Amino acid sequence: MILGKHINRYYLRFAPVLLLGLISLIVVDYFQLVIPNLYQMVINGVNQGVVEVDGQTLPFDMDFLLDRVCMPMVGVILAIVAGRFVWRLAFMGSAVRLEADLRNRMFDNAKNLSREYYQVNKVGNLMSLFTNDLDTVQDCFGWGVLMFFDALFMGSLAIIKMWNMNPLLTVLSMIPMAFLLCCATMVGRRLMRKWDIRQQAFSDLSDFAQESFSGIAVIKAFVKESKELLAFDDLNKENERANIDHTKTAVLFRILVSLFIESVICVILGYGGFLVYQGMFNAGQLVEFIGYFNAVIWPIMAVSELIDMTSRGKASLNRVSELLDAVPSVVDQPGAEAMKNIRGSIEFRHLNFRYPDGEFDALEDISFKIEAGENVGLVGKTGSGKTTLVDLILRTYNVPAGTIFVDGVDVNRITIQSLRAGCSYVPQDNFLFSDTIERNIAFGVEEYDPQKVDKYAQLADVANDINHFQHGYNTILGERGVTVSGGQKQRISIARALMRNAPILILDDSVSAVDTKTERSILANLRATRAGKTTILIAHRISTIEQMDKVLFVDNGKLIAVGTHQELYANCPEYTKMVDLQKLDEEGGEQRNA
Repeated sequence: MILGKHINRYYLRFAPVLLLGLISLIVVDYFQLVIPNLYQMVINGVNQGVVEVDGQTLPFDMDFLLDRVCMPMVGVILAIVAGRFVWRLAFMGSAVRLEADLRNRMFDNAKNLSREYYQVNKVGNLMSLFTNDLDTVQDCFGWGVLMFFDALFMGSLAIIKMWNMNPLLTVLSMIPMAFLLCCATMVGRRLMRKWDIRQQAFSDLSDFAQESFSGIAVIKAFVKESKELLAFDDLNKENERANIDHTKTAVLFRILVSLFIESVICVILGYGGFLVYQGMFNAGQLVEFIGYFNAVIWPIMAVSELIDMTSRGKASLNRVSELLDAVPSVVDQPGAEAMKNIRGSIEFRHLNFRYPDGEFDALEDISFKIEAGENVGLVGKTGSGKTTLVDLILRTYNVPAGTIFVDGVDVNRITIQSLRAGCSYVPQDNFLFSDTIERNIAFGVEEYDPQKVDKYAQLADVANDINHFQHGYNTILGERGVTVSGGQKQRISIARALMRNAPILILDDSVSAVDTKTERSILANLRATRAGKTTILIAHRISTIEQMDKVLFVDNGKLIAVGTHQELYANCPEYTKMVDLQKLDEEGGEQRNA
């Protein structure tokens, strides 16, 4: 039986069903303890020809055998079968519902966690929580409740019957069991530690496999299959060692249980046989006593199994609880209000920003203003802080108060959901879901029709490509969109952002994988369809942002200059140098191609 703050609620939630299961369990336990008495009557009847029942001495004949043994045995069997069906339905059904609800709670909390959490916790480790650990918790809840109460009821009833037959023999039988429980408690702690190590080894293995499958194209391109296999083999052996280590301890514990049980059988046969010899017991009573002890064996085995299971369950529940207890680092500030009808004005005022685990500022004293409806280009060297800047507009990280304003309102006073609802974002990593192209494009809207999907695909200049696929917009993309090219992924992502038709559109280096002609077509469509809406375009190619209303030039986390392309080229030496270098590269490429 497993307890914890995230699981205790389910005992109350499923209390009526669990109570029904407990009643069925008690009925089964009661009828199971009727069977040894039936054995006693048969053996005494065979040996003596008569059977003493409720103070009466009855002849052991066919009528007695049918009325007093066979018919009751049939009733006992039917009651046990029906009771076991009910308690399995109650306990195991509750456990399955618990697992489903816990999985929903875990996913719900996971989707609300900030990006920082996923930078620390890998996908493989998280997936092991949703699979192995949840399965373990489910087993502990269902079988754990069963084993705990079965051991309690069956053990108590059987010991009472044994005590009524002979107190001394009962005490002698229970002494080894007391030692067993003490040993089981100590071994249980060790099993819990070993199970935790086992689960971590599995998580490492799962994470490595997931990462390798995701990067299989890179592995093949660099001919590193053998190296990856060796690395996987090391992790697999570590997982094997952890499993074997846990299994050794668990098996040793079960052998210990068997040893104690067999020692008790020796005690019962020895002293019980002496009682038969002395005439204090008859053969039927000795068999009946052994039958009651056999009924005690299952509770004792259940206790040992329960200790093993609980140790595993606690370790897994602790890992699950870490996810459930994790809190988002980026949340709405007190007093934040939903903002409707965002126009798209954005202003930075002396912003300084450092990543939570950073050692220096990623952005320093950033100040500029974007008017609603402007098309703005954001350029700079790799790592200069461009993506960080737009991430802060979306409140991906916590923003210092009074540094970023949307429509004149501090973003900390706007709810995160309403702020992001007013933005469309195409990140550098053009993530596509393993779904149809149509659903990927329509991901950002609640309702849509195929004509609108096609419209925005044409604006992103990807409609022709899609129509050439065998199933068109119903083409199922592979994981992360691996079945389409980089340029097609970018354009599908742009179509998805455009279909949302948000007041603010952010494109993070989103046309880098397309040719110049396609780029010009996309940019022309953006200017035509997003008139009056704000567009921020991060780019490395100067040709991408030449026609923008405003260009922000960022270098080493600092805003170097703001203005049109012509103004920056004339007045900003760093910008001029970057433009000229790009022109030289382009001219050199043209000469080589010629």
